[in-house]
Amino acid sequence: AHDVTLLSGQTGRLTHFIVEPFTPHTQEQEYYISATTVGEDDVLYLSAEGGMEVEENWDKVNEIHIPIDLNDNDIEKAIKADIPAGITADKVEEFAAFAFAFYKFYRDLNFAYLEINPIVMLDNNKMAILDLVARLDDTAGFLMADKWGDIEYPTAFGMEDKSPEEEAIALADSKSGASLKLTILNPMGRIWTMVAGGGASVVYADTIADFAGVKDLANYGEYSGGPTTAETEFYADTIFDLMTRHQDPRGKILIIGGAIANFTDIAKTFTGIINAFEKYADKLKENKTKIYVRRGGPN
Repeated sequence: AHDVTLLSGQTGRLTHFIVEPFTPHTQEQEYYISATTVGEDDVLYLSAEGGMEVEENWDKVNEIHIPIDLNDNDIEKAIKADIPAGITADKVEEFAAFAFAFYKFYRDLNFAYLEINPIVMLDNNKMAILDLVARLDDTAGFLMADKWGDIEYPTAFGMEDKSPEEEAIALADSKSGASLKLTILNPMGRIWTMVAGGGASVVYADTIADFAGVKDLANYGEYSGGPTTAETEFYADTIFDLMTRHQDPRGKILIIGGAIANFTDIAKTFTGIINAFEKYADKLKENKTKIYVRRGGPN
């Protein structure tokens, strides 16, 4: 394992490394290929200028838009009609065949993004993959259970070590039909949120960061999808416990927010919050907590 700090200041630990054989080649043998979805089309990107500086040479990247209902024959024709000019005639056929197979692999396995940079075409027209990026979207997991197998979605870099409280909320989330999410950004932070709804949680976090600054934002998370009274109480207990551990001379701010619910029973969720308030009232007063509430919906 190796501790790493990014230019952004994010610190984390690298624990997995890939060691691959060295493939002797020249810069002229490096190519670029990737695929993603833009709007309703897939887009295949091809370039004869692969390698570290592909972004600086993006004007040399061919974009092939592939509608979702295009058949295989027309896909092959579209690829062959738009091979990058820098690929020599003796390699066009092989490159086109690889690009078609690459796209089929991307589409059939439901990738959100797939990129090889560079891919090296050797003198015998064999392809060598030197660097690859693949991204899956767990939204497609129910469709791809057989093909993907037992997939694990890694935590974002620098957030691998969850606190006991984050682990507890994640466990509760896994056992519930509702959504319970919690990430501790700054345990010493002044502003804590208990936001209902994934979209609302983004708006609240962005607004707090804009007006108060990121350093004052203590947590990010949401509870939504009709959690029970007990689930909401447990979530609130966790937030109130965390926010009352460290005092701030300016006092603490608790924002209980959200949009107008469609089906979440507000009477049930707020009963859970009230139960938690009754337990933590003294600690919240000791921390000079100001509480702001904005929520609507059934009951």
